[in-house]
Amino acid sequence: MAETGRSPVRAPSLADAIIPLAVLACLIAAALAMFGLDALDGPVQVALVLCCMVAALIAVKNGHRWEEVQSAGQGALASVTSAIFILLAVGALIGVWNLSGTIPTLVYYGIQVLTPGWYYAAAAIICGVVALSIGSSWTTAGTIGVGLVAIATMLGVSPEITAGAVISGAYLGDKTSPLSETTVLAAQMVKVDIYEHIKRQVWTSLPAFAIAVAVFLVLGVATGSPGEDAVPTSIELNSLDQVYWITPLNLLPLVLLAVLSIRKVPASLALAFSALFAGVLGAFLQPEVMRDFVGDAENAVVGSIKGVWSAMANGFTIDSGLSEIDQLLSRGGMDSMLPTLWLIIGAVTFGALLEEFGLISRLIDPLIRAATSTGRLFLSVFACAFGLNVVAGDQYIALVLPTRVFRAEFAKRGLAPANLSRLAADSGTVTSPLVPWNSCGAFMSAVLGVSTLLYLPFCIFNLASPVLSVVYGFTGFKIEHVPPVTDPPADQPAA
Repeated sequence: MAETGRSPVRAPSLADAIIPLAVLACLIAAALAMFGLDALDGPVQVALVLCCMVAALIAVKNGHRWEEVQSAGQGALASVTSAIFILLAVGALIGVWNLSGTIPTLVYYGIQVLTPGWYYAAAAIICGVVALSIGSSWTTAGTIGVGLVAIATMLGVSPEITAGAVISGAYLGDKTSPLSETTVLAAQMVKVDIYEHIKRQVWTSLPAFAIAVAVFLVLGVATGSPGEDAVPTSIELNSLDQVYWITPLNLLPLVLLAVLSIRKVPASLALAFSALFAGVLGAFLQPEVMRDFVGDAENAVVGSIKGVWSAMANGFTIDSGLSEIDQLLSRGGMDSMLPTLWLIIGAVTFGALLEEFGLISRLIDPLIRAATSTGRLFLSVFACAFGLNVVAGDQYIALVLPTRVFRAEFAKRGLAPANLSRLAADSGTVTSPLVPWNSCGAFMSAVLGVSTLLYLPFCIFNLASPVLSVVYGFTGFKIEHVPPVTDPPADQPAA
């Protein structure tokens, strides 16, 4: 029976579709201009909430009820429930891994293999290993990356090429580490298990990184890298063994995480178990670090429990007197993920409103209709994601909107969801530091001291990943197919 007293629902106009994105672009640009890199600590999130209101008002103007707007928002939140718990577990694990010596050991061993004769390739590999272990491109670039660029200047090698190598390695981890919030989000948005998503990522990530390393090796030879006698000894991260007991035993929590992942233990549980195990191990292997972190305690057992609990909740902090070590390790904790969760909730809700009320499809449908082949569809996803990195200036929006908009079309064409999650990461995550006004591009330029346009040609991994993804779409290589779904089901909470 038809409802009475309700205005007819009108299809959105082109202006309706453009206004929310235009408001988003203006607000994020204003946030970056006013707050700089601090924009991600709240101003960008506020911009997203305001844009959600704009999209909601347009939906109401077009005849939709407010209850429908609320329902769309609730569906968006339900779709990221699992991601929220995974990210909280990631925050806890990072804090405890820093406390227990797991991450310091990985960094220390990575620094030891730095060989000036292959400086650019070594920089990419070291940053790749560290970023894979901590899941953060920003932290990797802001600590080890800063040191590597500074050493490059001292050794007379190109800081621009070094910056490109640092970013290439950092985004290998950001894109493929289970500790990375963008990796978690890409998998959750298309309802793919995170480890299945990472396995599919390997098919573009490893070839792209191999290409990057090969190019950096050639550049190292062509630009005359210094000889073996120029090994830098002044880098502060070499002093990690003065703060921690560096031993392979510190890597056991990483081994446990790998084993649990292989055995298909749910990601949030695997991360939590690894964090707790690292805490127990750290109490025995790093008693001085634990004692300095906690301060005076009644006894060692109570102090250790308090230390692990605090690291899981609020992260680990250290004051070693060595700035690089302090900056690298003073992080983690569940509360460190709250700004990211706030950002994700805003971006996902905004995307859900645009999708639910036909605003984004008004702009994207012509692209989809023109994409008569799988290759053209892949190219359209890339254009959408990269365009959002340029217009919206934020990698989360560039990751969320394309996955929401194109997943129904992928289902209709019988393309497995993992194809879309891989493509979205290749197109949205890794291209974000290539845009000077994007928050990622602005951060990388600021911390590395190299202009975005100067390091851009040398971000080989970031350039090769989307190219490989689109090429796979045209050739059909590693494209998985499933039975086509005419009417994809509505969002359900991910398992």
